[in-house]
Amino acid sequence: MLIGVPKEIKTHEYRVGLVPGSVRELVHDGHQVLIETGAGMGIGFDDKAYEAAGAKIASNAEEVFSKAEMVVKVKEPQPQEWRQLKKGQILFTYLHLAPDPEQTQGLMQSGVTAIAYETVTSHRGGLPLLAPMSEVAGRLAPQMGAHFLERHNGGRGVLMGGAPGVRPARVVVLGAGNVGWNAAWIAAGMEAEVVLVDKNLDRLRWVDQIHRGRIMTLASNRGAIERSLADADLVIGAVLVAGGRAPVVVTDDMVRGMKTGAVIVDVAVDQGGCIETTRETTHDDPVYEEHGVVHYAVGNMPGAVPHTSTYALTNATLAYIQEVAVHGAAEAARRNPAIALGVNTVAGAVTNEPVAEFLGSPYVDPLTALSA
Repeated sequence: MLIGVPKEIKTHEYRVGLVPGSVRELVHDGHQVLIETGAGMGIGFDDKAYEAAGAKIASNAEEVFSKAEMVVKVKEPQPQEWRQLKKGQILFTYLHLAPDPEQTQGLMQSGVTAIAYETVTSHRGGLPLLAPMSEVAGRLAPQMGAHFLERHNGGRGVLMGGAPGVRPARVVVLGAGNVGWNAAWIAAGMEAEVVLVDKNLDRLRWVDQIHRGRIMTLASNRGAIERSLADADLVIGAVLVAGGRAPVVVTDDMVRGMKTGAVIVDVAVDQGGCIETTRETTHDDPVYEEHGVVHYAVGNMPGAVPHTSTYALTNATLAYIQEVAVHGAAEAARRNPAIALGVNTVAGAVTNEPVAEFLGSPYVDPLTALSA
């Protein structure tokens, strides 16, 4: 199969779909790899590094999209990219379609078979291709929050770890999944006072056992969230519904009740956000103020640390890319239910149930659509 990797064009997105090591594995398996010139420069790999691994270099994105049988990316295709996709072609990347009906419509019109990293689901219900970026984003969130808590950046002027005789920052993390647990772990390591909120008591029990009380756990309900936010210096939103839009767990009124200069980092923004006052921002202009509270809501947070996040991502995606490249999308989906659950659109149909439900579109079983 001819696998194409275009350069990412989302604002300050420096990650790349394949590293040279991944290319070498695919070429060894008998596939061809076409990389857009400069695609890996954001993580320190020039075209020569990819050529040494066996890739061919394309002079522009148009060449990649026109020739590739499978396009491998990191972030969701932008309008100028989805217009170049075509029926019978495979797109393998993060999509986050539920909060993005425009992109969904664009992919449906193209007829492409779109496989989303974030909905590839293991037999145990895990999200193996979302987990690496959840871990990176979770670990990055307290770092971003600490930065914007500084007074000259608009925050309250609170140090995460406090000082002898001075209370540390109070951090509230909403959601104890991969993002939330990693965020709480790093915040605790920064000596902050951390409260982790979730409705899954078994997950909270596990966190208690691991951290032995260093992270305070709290069962989620409206009252508990409202009380926690009123005393918070930093709130990290980390609520996820696989494939669907993130539920809003923090209302406008709750934000109004927060301290002036407190900071919100909504990691769930790429799935629509779990905080009512959230709107997506970019690395160019990452924050805004609402009700006196600083909001950080960058939709591609791991793009800030592209070297780490690209390796974390490609370590996880390579095996799935190899499986699709060897067998094609239809056979790979039949062989591996995890890949079938990753298929979001086929020939104009929406083939992921949570996405279809949220967007109000008819749902078509992915195996049925791929067999048509």
